[in-house]
Amino acid sequence: MRRFALRLLLAALSALAVLASWVWAGLPSRSEIRSLATRSPERTRLMEQRAEEARKKGLKPRVSQSWVPLSRVSRHLIHAVLSSEDQSFFGHGGVDWKAIEESIEKNVERGRFARGGSTITQQLAKNLYFGTSKTLGRKARELVVTRWLEADLTKARILVLYLNLIEWGDGVYGCEAAARHWYGKPASALSATEAAGLAAMIPNPRRLNPRASAARHERATRRVLWLMGQAGYIGRDVAGLGAEPPPEPVSEDEEPPAEAPGVPAPAPSDATPAPPPATPDPDLRDTPPPTP
Repeated sequence: MRRFALRLLLAALSALAVLASWVWAGLPSRSEIRSLATRSPERTRLMEQRAEEARKKGLKPRVSQSWVPLSRVSRHLIHAVLSSEDQSFFGHGGVDWKAIEESIEKNVERGRFARGGSTITQQLAKNLYFGTSKTLGRKARELVVTRWLEADLTKARILVLYLNLIEWGDGVYGCEAAARHWYGKPASALSATEAAGLAAMIPNPRRLNPRASAARHERATRRVLWLMGQAGYIGRDVAGLGAEPPPEPVSEDEEPPAEAPGVPAPAPSDATPAPPPATPDPDLRDTPPPTP
């Protein structure tokens, strides 16, 4: 019996060693992660994935992207992204376990996958190295890279990389290209409502945008405005929003419908927000905004 138990234990340890080796083999080097402190990547795994998808459809891949520092990003957009994507960004070490628990509860309650509870750092890891595939191996590697990003980079640098690399539409990457594509202006000039409109697209930018569904995008924008109000960045009565948030309008990674070519993106009417509370400039210090 003891010999059987020992064999079983050795088999389990061997299986774990093989699994760990398999996960490790798919990771970027640690030196590559460290280099992101000063290096701005020209391409990400998600960009490559979208290019591969376009070629399979007989289309020419396109990439529109321009790098900008946080000093050239509207504070409204920074607030909108933090409010909607990662409210605990400055307080966690890369993984927000409370958000994951809440996400699981919501998904079980709804009987479908809605949001995964991923932090900004996890989303950055996924965009940089793994794309949108949903496998246990990808998730394990994502968690490892997330910890490395948090250990080797400042929060401000993680935010810079995130805002400049994430997808914001078909072939549109980064907040500068997104602001010009959807609102015809630089990221520095975005109003609170426009910033909320961009942040609203992040869960699924090729489906959740003004061209794919103006009504759905408007609901998502109102939700982000509500979250910004709850965080104290804008007046809580902005756009006439009530005490409860509008529902989440779209699931992650749903297949996007075909966009109508040549249809301009409607610009939402801008509410007049109250001035946000004073917050530290992420370019200058690596600290969270104060809780109002």
